[in-house]
Amino acid sequence: MPAYVIYQCTILDAERYEEYKKQAAPSVAAAGGRYLVRGGDVDLLEGDLPAERTVILEFPDRASALAWYASDRYTEIRRLRDGAARASVYAVDGLG
Repeated sequence: MPAYVIYQCTILDAERYEEYKKQAAPSVAAAGGRYLVRGGDVDLLEGDLPAERTVILEFPDRASALAWYASDRYTEIRRLRDGAARASVYAVDGLG
């Protein structure tokens, strides 16, 4: 069953965040994931916008998503984001 990692953030340092994005993308692909949403324009339909940037990643299953997030490679890349963005990140199962 596919799993999705949903990432929402507010960017605090655009230059550092760009470097994070460049390095994060290959780590997602190497872990079997792919981007479904990567920023883009938003039309608010109800409630409040959760953040200025939303990213949705698809992985083959939850184990793959969690392994990517906990991997040494992505842990190192995440350090680039420290101080560059304030983020919420979570995994959710898709429909099987």
